[in-house]
Amino acid sequence: MKLVIAAVDAVIRVLSKPGAGGTLAAVPSGSAGAVAVVLAFALLPIDIRATDDWPHWRGPDRDSTTTADSGWDGGFWKGDQGPPVLWRAELGAGCGSVLVVDDLIYGLGWSEGSDRLICLDLNEGRVRWLQRYDAPRYGRHATGDQGFYEGPSSTPAHDPTTGWLYTLGTDGELRAWNGRAGGAPQWRLNLYDEFDVPRRPQVTERPNTLRDYGYTTAPLVWQDWLLVEVGCPQLGTVAALDKASGEVLWWSELKDQAGHSGGLVPLKVDGVPCVAVLTLTGIAVIRLDGGSAGRTVGRIEWRSHFGNNIATPTAVGQDLLVTTKWNQRTSRLRASLDRGLEEIWTSDRSSNVCSAVVHDGFVYWAHRGLYCQDWETGELKWSGGRFSDASSIVVTGDGRLILWSNDGDLALVEGAGRSPDAYRELAWAGGVSDNMAWPHVVVVEGRILAKDRGGRLTCLKIGQR
Repeated sequence: MKLVIAAVDAVIRVLSKPGAGGTLAAVPSGSAGAVAVVLAFALLPIDIRATDDWPHWRGPDRDSTTTADSGWDGGFWKGDQGPPVLWRAELGAGCGSVLVVDDLIYGLGWSEGSDRLICLDLNEGRVRWLQRYDAPRYGRHATGDQGFYEGPSSTPAHDPTTGWLYTLGTDGELRAWNGRAGGAPQWRLNLYDEFDVPRRPQVTERPNTLRDYGYTTAPLVWQDWLLVEVGCPQLGTVAALDKASGEVLWWSELKDQAGHSGGLVPLKVDGVPCVAVLTLTGIAVIRLDGGSAGRTVGRIEWRSHFGNNIATPTAVGQDLLVTTKWNQRTSRLRASLDRGLEEIWTSDRSSNVCSAVVHDGFVYWAHRGLYCQDWETGELKWSGGRFSDASSIVVTGDGRLILWSNDGDLALVEGAGRSPDAYRELAWAGGVSDNMAWPHVVVVEGRILAKDRGGRLTCLKIGQR
């Protein structure tokens, strides 16, 4: 069975590469071994990921789920102390998360007038290399709430084919780095300078709600393109750049200004590759195929007070789960090429910063409590806990929820598959850090990586390696 699983994993790795198209046609033809692998893949009743890394914003499948075990049954959670702390490191201020690729951690932070891209060793937290460039603490159009955030909020993007990393600072500084060569700089451009992007306007009638946090949305590597939410009202919302040079290849026909979510969301709509973007004023799906690249599949108006469309949408097949606090709304939407975006259900409960996780028929998000809703209907199943605006969730392979919240608190909660009728808290570790837990938590290879707003990264052990 181990050999079969290894072979299936190899197939999935091939299919996951840019340009593979996500079909079994990517398997080399004319090989009996390949046929056996495909048959094994079709028959296996389990979900096997292409990687054990955390190579993207929100993890391997960009949905804040992992096949990793929570460590609860293994005894790694020790009362109110939580799991053992292995090491701590300082990355610099910022609200973006980290990536983990091949036992290396990549993170972007701000310190002493510079944005810093840091590579750390996963096992010991040692700095392997560091690159920096001059950058302001806030973006040039920053307006409001500067006591709550600072530094870059965008998570780096990683290209598995080249080992390059792409970073986006709060002041619009977009850079490419060669992670396999000590982070050697490759190219750069500034979105504000290059495309004359203006300050975001106030978008609702509620007074004194103008907010602009600069650039927050992680770039997305897709085949030979780097997709970036630029938010230029003259040119387009999303730009596709040549990932090797930074040259703009096309703009989306959508021209909304940028939202403040954490990332673009890839999905397929009727078999066509697309990307979802939560902008300042709407949720939209954009095509990525051939001559139709950049065309809008559908858009629904989505305005929030303070322009705070922050939580990243979650894709499940052709459906999207979208939630924002300031217009008090969570919706399940369905995308199709002929009908655009349609509402399946809407709830008046909503998240703020925590991106919703959909797992085994349930929706989870945390905002002044943890909420569990039915995926099919939106019905509230249960709620509970002590979780503030600063919260994020990862659902583990054993059906439990790891939450990072407040000013550095870590919690483990039973998922609805284990506790369908009530909130059930297994462990609570207060004071793991001492700053706001805006960055989303990362769970990888028997480790929890919890980063706070000030840039302190704490590595905790929840499994054997």
